[in-house]
Order: sequence, then C-alpha cells, then structure tokens
Amino acid sequence: MLGGRQGHEASWHNESLCSMKRFVERFMFTRNLLMSSLTSSIAQAASERPGVALVSISRLQSLCEAVAPRYAQRANFFPVREGYGAAVAALQTYVDAGSVDVVLAAGSNGAYLREHLNVPVVMVKVNGFDVLSAITRATATWPGAQIGLVLHETISHELADLNALLKVGLKQRAYRSIDEVRLAVGNLAAEGCSVIIGPGMACDVAQQAGLESVFLYSLGAVEEAFERSVELAQVSRQKESKRVRLNTIVAHLRDGVAAFDDAGRVEAVNPAMLDLLGLQRDDDVPAQVARAVGPLLRETLQHDQPIEERIEQIGGRALIVNCVPIMEQGARSGSVVTVQDALVAQRIDRSLRTSQRPRHLVARHQLDDLVGGSAPLERVRRLARAGAAHDATVLLTGESGTGKELVAQGIHNASRRRGNPFVAFNCAALPEGLIESELFGHEEGAFTGARRGGKPGLFEIAHTGTIFLDEIGEMPAALQSRLLRVLQEREVMKLGSGRATPVDVRVIAATHRDLDALVEQGAFRADLYFRLNLLQIELPPLRERRGDLEQLARHLLMRSASQYGLSAANLERVLVFLAPLFDGYGWPGNVRELENLLARAAIYLGDPDEAGQDWQAVFPEFGRMNRTTAALRSSTGAPNGADADSAARVTPTRENVLRALERAGGNRAAASRALGIGRTTLWRLMKT
Repeated sequence: MLGGRQGHEASWHNESLCSMKRFVERFMFTRNLLMSSLTSSIAQAASERPGVALVSISRLQSLCEAVAPRYAQRANFFPVREGYGAAVAALQTYVDAGSVDVVLAAGSNGAYLREHLNVPVVMVKVNGFDVLSAITRATATWPGAQIGLVLHETISHELADLNALLKVGLKQRAYRSIDEVRLAVGNLAAEGCSVIIGPGMACDVAQQAGLESVFLYSLGAVEEAFERSVELAQVSRQKESKRVRLNTIVAHLRDGVAAFDDAGRVEAVNPAMLDLLGLQRDDDVPAQVARAVGPLLRETLQHDQPIEERIEQIGGRALIVNCVPIMEQGARSGSVVTVQDALVAQRIDRSLRTSQRPRHLVARHQLDDLVGGSAPLERVRRLARAGAAHDATVLLTGESGTGKELVAQGIHNASRRRGNPFVAFNCAALPEGLIESELFGHEEGAFTGARRGGKPGLFEIAHTGTIFLDEIGEMPAALQSRLLRVLQEREVMKLGSGRATPVDVRVIAATHRDLDALVEQGAFRADLYFRLNLLQIELPPLRERRGDLEQLARHLLMRSASQYGLSAANLERVLVFLAPLFDGYGWPGNVRELENLLARAAIYLGDPDEAGQDWQAVFPEFGRMNRTTAALRSSTGAPNGADADSAARVTPTRENVLRALERAGGNRAAASRALGIGRTTLWRLMKT
C-alpha cells in the first residue's frame, strides 16, 4: 500500500511539475508577446509623433532645452544650432524626409525661415509683460542707467508714451537682420545707453562692446510657443498623412490606376487601367501590368524623380502617364501609376478653358463700339474686320489713347476665336525678369521666390485665344528673340523647363512708337518687326477725325451721366462749353484725354457756385489751344490777324514740320507739341 501511495504521489508530483512548467512557458510567452507589443507600440508612437525643429543661435537655446522635456511625449524635437541660410539648408533635409512638421524660431531668424521654408514657422513672441519685466530687472540691477531696447521689426510706441510714468531713460531701436542688430546696439551705445535689453544676438553684441545686457525672452513666452508648435505639428501631421494617401490613390480612381509596393509588386489595379493598356482580364493581370509600366517604375527609382504628364504610346494608344512615389512618414513605401487617354484630356482641356475662364480674360468690346463715322475710323473698322477673318498677326499703331486695346478686343470678338481667352499684357509695365516669367511661365524652383508647382505663362493661358501685347516697342531686347521664337515655332518653353509646350495663339501687338525708327537705331529686332508687321492698322488721333468728336463726347457723357449726376440739360451745356476745343484743340491724349476732360467738365459745370470760377485755370486746354494756333499760324505764314479757328484747322505740311523741327533744335517731341500733332503723324509727314 505504501509503495502504491508513494508511486501515486510521485506521479502527481511529476504531473504538477509538468503543469507548472507549461504554465511558466505560457506565462513567459505571454510576457514576451506583451513586451514585444509594448515595444512596438512605443516605437510606433514615437514614429507617429510630429516633429518640431528648434532653431536657436544664441541664448534662446538654453530656454528651449529647459522646456523641451515637458513635451517629449507629444512631439519629437530636432535642435538646429544655425541660422538663416545655413538653417534653411539643415532644415530642408528634415522637411524632405518628413521628420519635421513645424519650425520654432524667433526674431529675424524666424522671419527669414518663414520666407524660405514650405512648413509652418512658429515665432517666440515677446509680450508687454516680458518687456516690462526686463526693464524692471535692468533698473533694479543698474539704477539710473540709460537703457536701450532692441526689438524685432518695430518699436513700441505705447512703451515710449510710458517713459515718463516709468521714470526710465529708455531708447528703442528696431532690427530686421544681424547687421541691423549690430547697428542698433552701436547707435544706442553712442547715445549713452549702458544697458541693452534685447534678443540673444543683441545681448552678445552688447557684451562684446563692454555694455551690460538683459535677455528679453522669458520662459513663459517659450512655453507658449512650444504649446502652439506642438498643436500645429499634430494637426499638420494628420493632414499630411491623409493628403498623401488620398491625393495619390483616391484622386486618381477616375483614370487608370495601379498601385505598387516598394518592391515593385502590384497591390491594386482598376479596370480602367486594363482597358487603357489593352490588357486581358485573366489570372496573370499583375504580371501584365508590371510588364507594361515596369520601365516607368524603374526610371522613377533610378532618377529619384516622379514622372508627370508624359505622353507615351502604349498598346497603340497615346496616353498621359504619371508615376508618383507614395511617401509615408518620410519613407518611400511604393508608387502609384496613373494613365489617361490623351483625347479625353484634350476634350476636358477645351471644356475647362471655355467654361472656367476668368472674367478678366474676356474681351468685352466689339468693333461696333468704335464711335464715329469719319473716313479714318471707317478705314480702321474695314481693316479690322478683314484681319479678324484670318489668324494672321496684327500690329496696331497710333498715339496713346486712340483705342488700340478696344480695337484688339473687337478683332478677337469678330474672329473664330471669340469665346476663347483674350489675354492683355503691357510690355512696359514690369521689369525684364518678371516679363519673361509672366509671358512664358516658370517651373517650380526656377528662381528664388518661384511659386510652388510652377506657373503657366500668358501664352499658355491664351491657348486657342488671343494675346494682346501692348507697348511692344518697350519690350527689352533680350526678350525680343524669345518672342520671335514663339511666333515662329508656336511653342513656349517655361523658365527652368527642358521641354516646349505647343500653343495655338493669335497675336495682336500695339505700340505708340515708330518701330521703323527703332529698327534703324538697333533698339528693335528687324526680324521681329517684320514678323509682327503682317497686318498693320494705324489708328488715327482725334484731331484727324474731328467730325467724330461731338458724337464721341456725347456717347462718353451719356455712359457716365449717372456717375456724375448729369442731367440732360447739363449734358448739352457741357458739350456747348467744350465745342471750341472740338474744333481747335490738338488732343495729344486723344480719347483718354477727352474722357478725363468730359468728367472734369461734368463735375465743375454742375457746381452751383461756379459763377466765380477761373475757367482758364480749371480748363488750361483752352490756353494750350491758343498757343498751338499761334505756332501753327506762324509756321504756315498766316497773317497775325488771321482767324484762330481757321488757322487751327490748317493741316501741317512737310515744310511746316521742317520749320518746327528747326526751331525745336531737331527735337521731334517738341516739334510735335508745337504743331499739335503726334510723333507718328510728324514722322509720316516727314516721309511724304
């Protein structure tokens, strides 16, 4: 019995040991699994935390280091010990890798980073309590000392008003750069300040100059900036994660889409992709898709550059191809390839250009809007309608204010291009570098300050429509050759781009200058002039179509009658008052001058207190008319007693022009003013 009992106990003991062993093994397995899961969760949480770069080059660094540990569970911090350009270069690496979502900085350094980085920059802000606290520390430590305050960008006028109340000898200076910090401290020292309050750079400069200093930024200001940075970084990280996935995959679902992992294996492909590639829906779809677009994936990996909007011939069809990497947490996790039928894209492009064209790209005027029935104006209408029937380039010449843009819009609206864009550009309105960017566009990063994503030029915007190049005679010589190439090849190349874009554009150019003379002087390319001067229309000045003046003046007054509160009686009164000018004045400003003069007359002649007005001062045009009449009478040899109106109607001859040029010392502008004619008319009379 004892042996049996002992055997039973031994058996029970062995079973207990086995059970215990299994329990321990299960416990250890569970523990290891939990620890592994916990470690993975911690690592994942660390990778999911947003990144904040702490940029400080002076005493702000110690405050940032004191505050950062409090936010270690909410964000990853990357200290950068450099400033300005060096900081941009260092931060760009973090930004490109997706590690940094927000940058924290202060002063001029922060302002510089805001202009040169495409991530948010949170500034450590100095508030009134910080300033008052610093002033209190300075006055308590150095009683009676003259204090200088250095602030970023602007001084505090409120603080200046409190000087008497605070009983502090305080002088302020503002800065925007390191050099201005040194200059500000030097000026304050020269004015007797022995204590400098300001940012770390100002304190360092003050100490180097043997002055005392008080650091302006407080711990509270830094803590507030940290709180704003972390919150903004969390929001940015969430938005970025959603944006990347949605924009690279979901947004492409209407076209052919294929998603690949980092090893090049197909993760997803939609039916549209198979149809566009001409592939069969069988069990080997992934292999077929990989073979068809594999070269695109390899090219993207090899050059580390996405493929965007490239035209490829695949399966006998012209397709627009994109191959874009999928970036997650700064690391490439795959690629998405999209294809679109080029014919569909062309139809969409035409529809968008027609239905979503901005209002400022619409031609509002018709050729019938030219008011008047004189022979010179009828000639303009006839030539414009004939030119509108063709796509040939038109050159509009004439003095300023004769209505060249109105005629250009009328030609566009009378042509087959009506309803398509009408883009107007003044070649004298911008510097040379901006003209090139505006006309031809630029790629992203083509120059400092270039818009992200690039920008289409006006020639691209005017595709299928008309571009009106006003003041073409003012175009810089360096750009004339580029314009000539566009006119010859009908394609434009953006700044920073390696490929040309075909454009279908009708060009209308205009100038008030004598391009023949500019060509002779070498200021305008002869080949460009001959390319532009295919259909030339010269717009007559007002003095050469005086029969239209009253009708035109009445039209302009009626159009603006409500604006000036002009009654029918006052409208007639204005016309009667200005009638002598219609017959005798030279109108150097043409329609623009007439419109301004009519507005002035509508305002002053409607004034109930007009009785005492000095009309010669209000309307100096009458005086100029009399002087012009006298000069013209002298040049024509008319007797001194000749009627002024009759003399004013005399058309100058070539002999009149030569005598006027002799009296003006060869100055064509002065001779034109003396005769009351434009320089274009003067030049034409000289050649007769």
